[in-house]
Amino acid sequence: MSVDPHQNPGQESLQHGHTFGQDKRKPGERRTLFVVGMTAVMMVVEIAAGLAYGSMALLADGLHMASHTVALTISVAAYVAARRFARDTRFSFGTGKINALAGYTSAVLLALFSFGMAYESIERLLHPVAISFDQAIIVAVIGLLVNGLSAVILGGHGHGHGHGDDHDHHHGHQHDHNLRGAYLHVMADAVTSLTAIFALLAGRFYGLNWLDPVMGIAGSLLVGSWSISLLRQSGRVLLDRQMRPDRLSKIRQSLEGDDGARVVDLHAWSIGPGIFSVLAVIVADAPLSPETYRKRLAGEKDLVHITVEVHPSTKPARPAAPSD
Repeated sequence: MSVDPHQNPGQESLQHGHTFGQDKRKPGERRTLFVVGMTAVMMVVEIAAGLAYGSMALLADGLHMASHTVALTISVAAYVAARRFARDTRFSFGTGKINALAGYTSAVLLALFSFGMAYESIERLLHPVAISFDQAIIVAVIGLLVNGLSAVILGGHGHGHGHGDDHDHHHGHQHDHNLRGAYLHVMADAVTSLTAIFALLAGRFYGLNWLDPVMGIAGSLLVGSWSISLLRQSGRVLLDRQMRPDRLSKIRQSLEGDDGARVVDLHAWSIGPGIFSVLAVIVADAPLSPETYRKRLAGEKDLVHITVEVHPSTKPARPAAPSD
């Protein structure tokens, strides 16, 4: 049976909520909304400057920023949807996976953006265009500053730190795939602006116009690697991938204790940013209550939905000793 961790100890109930804090405003929501506004303004400035100065580089960067504005808007919409439907009983384990779905969508858009950067860069390498260097450099610097500020606002909590694919971010670390997706879109814009500035300076002072498309190709490879990483991370959540083996082993050992109980079936998977569900089937010679086994996981604060099924052992009885 399943026990709500928010109930008083010792009480067992089949009636419990499944919001798991998803009805609360996430820290990344307000930050993402602010960044959407800044990105949208800079998008308009770059597109207008590109048209005014005849700079294809600025116009292209403005259009790239437009795609990221859309992606960031999706991130905000995901936060709002997760809160709005948090108490909707149609969602079996709450709305935590909306976060992962938004992150996965952002990763797909990043991948498309990466391909677009590569295609456009190769096109410019084969067919160079005239660039108004002075004006383009000024606007690109402003774009870099805006992107840098946006990265600072979004960074620090949701973008991750290069963890491997099997990192669960347990013990209190919230892995907000939605915020990570927004952060990577901003970083992609920052990389585009940085490489554009480097290439524009090289073209302005040394006539190395070919550096612009070459740096664009390099940037596309970097953004592509980010998109693959986010696809893997968010995809694991959407596909209910099990926790790392060492974490599963720890849960198994805690449930089995030292009284001979055996965990014969164990599933633990993410149902939202930094929260997990556990389903365990236990066989014991002297079965205890599900609540007793659940309490053995009390120290794992990120396990918010624990279902324990208990069965008596079916081992055959030992034969009686022969009588004299």
